[in-house]
Amino acid sequence: MGADSSLSGAVNVKVKEKQIWSATPSHILSHFGTSGLAVAVATGVTHPLDVLKVRLQMQLVGQRGPLTGMGQLFVQMLKNEGPKSLYLGLTPALARSLLYGGLRLGLYEPSKYACDWAFGSTNILVKIASGAFSGATATALTNPTEVLKVRLQMSSNTSLGPIAEMQRLISEEGIRALWKGVGPAMARAAALTASQLATYDESKRILIRWTPLEEGFHLHLMYDIICLVSTLITAPVDMVKTRLMLQRESRTVGSYKNGFHCAYQVMRTEGLRALYKGGFAVFARLGPQSTITFILCEKLRKLAGLDAM
Repeated sequence: MGADSSLSGAVNVKVKEKQIWSATPSHILSHFGTSGLAVAVATGVTHPLDVLKVRLQMQLVGQRGPLTGMGQLFVQMLKNEGPKSLYLGLTPALARSLLYGGLRLGLYEPSKYACDWAFGSTNILVKIASGAFSGATATALTNPTEVLKVRLQMSSNTSLGPIAEMQRLISEEGIRALWKGVGPAMARAAALTASQLATYDESKRILIRWTPLEEGFHLHLMYDIICLVSTLITAPVDMVKTRLMLQRESRTVGSYKNGFHCAYQVMRTEGLRALYKGGFAVFARLGPQSTITFILCEKLRKLAGLDAM
């Protein structure tokens, strides 16, 4: 009887999962909206670390030498540019978070269930593939907001807003400039989303099964400690992406043809360790970013009447 009940429960869960994607527009809006809002809140909190990361990644382009540390750069920016400098590019960052965050997290589950429908499986490989697809797709669609963000983060002396900066960028460099660095950006997002969401999904399942932890704050926090490994995977690609998006700033070493050429040029002229410029800022940002995102997203999903991720 117990086995029959368990089997029935499992079947009901699977049926419920498959029905989610034939739900009403309001249900779908809640699904994507909770994801985007959670990422936007996390972005607002951690944005100063993102500004520091971009500034650190653009140090000593094309040359070797002693690098400024994150703490020293923070003090210099406060002294020379004021506290507002830590929030340069915040508007496009928040716009990107709502769109990119909603798509990156929101597409993961439909992708996973589509694979389940097509192949009858949601194993770890399916979860990794679903995460990679959702991350890459979200980035390809929102790359212009990322380009605007990093341009504004580096432009401490400009009074241009996001719209004026976009108009200037298009007039001077063409509309294709809005997709500078899209290849490395997609690769980074695919690796980051696949490692984050697949790990989050799978580790939750394992922890619930083998530990006393239940769905809730402590389980989500446990995952966020595990997922910091993503930093090691994505930091070099993130640095290459930033260099390509700020190509105009890199004329001292010529034009980067693509992501691989950029990585080669950086290693040749600045050394292998240069690929990890800003790595500590990435690491410092990713922890609170992931923690706030997933904990808030789960809370918002609960309030919206959605199942946990």
